[in-house]
Amino acid sequence: MKGALLLAAGYGKRLRPLTDVLPKCLAPIRGRPLLEYWLTALAEAGVERIVVNTHYKSELVEAFVAAGPFASRVTLVHEPELLGTGGTLVANADRFDRGPLLVAHADNLSIFDVKAFSDAHAGRPAEAALTMMTFTTDTPASCGIVTTDRHGLVDGFHEKVADPPGVRANAAVYIVEPEVVALAREVGRPVVDLSTEVLPRLVRRMATWHNATYHRDIGGLEAWRRAQSEFPGPVPIAPAPDPWRRVLDERVPEAEASIAALLAAEARP
Repeated sequence: MKGALLLAAGYGKRLRPLTDVLPKCLAPIRGRPLLEYWLTALAEAGVERIVVNTHYKSELVEAFVAAGPFASRVTLVHEPELLGTGGTLVANADRFDRGPLLVAHADNLSIFDVKAFSDAHAGRPAEAALTMMTFTTDTPASCGIVTTDRHGLVDGFHEKVADPPGVRANAAVYIVEPEVVALAREVGRPVVDLSTEVLPRLVRRMATWHNATYHRDIGGLEAWRRAQSEFPGPVPIAPAPDPWRRVLDERVPEAEASIAALLAAEARP
């Protein structure tokens, strides 16, 4: 697996007021932006081509990537109109060689062995068109909960229901085969949601790989705050010169005060 698509274009409305000054994918965890965690992990695993889609506050993402050590392997693709997770996959599939492709929501914070995930996909049951990373969630009603058969294939998919049948959740990190792209294309619209319009068509054709190390969706302020203390590391080492410091100092000097105030608000009794 030599390619990865990072979905990083969303507004992050549940992260306001933090996302009034920063895009969701640059929300800092222990002083480093979420996107940097993903780029570091993928680069260390030898992933050669990384595509990142942008929309909201795209100029900040562009400045951060362009000034950093990953610029040569990252292609930024701006979406004037959001295409949805499936639409972005269809629009960018031709940027990669035909074969397995890692697709991940870049507003997740995750520690996992990229090679082990890739190896699990390579050894999946023959009928599986993708491998889904799963994790154990402490907020099952806000996640897509999955159940699996004895072969580890998804036999039930429950997207954000009030009384889900378990705590094993879809981590929104996948390794997909070209067939998944074809199914998203068959929807026949430029805007396609992977979770609701494609994955239900793949029940019993999705393998799973469980991340037992660490995974959290940084979808709201509570999750963002919790990650500051619970994340077991490692934290990416700042390069010199530091592209994150450059973005903050030159483009959003008000961000640091906003970050500090939000963290201080959580710490008050």
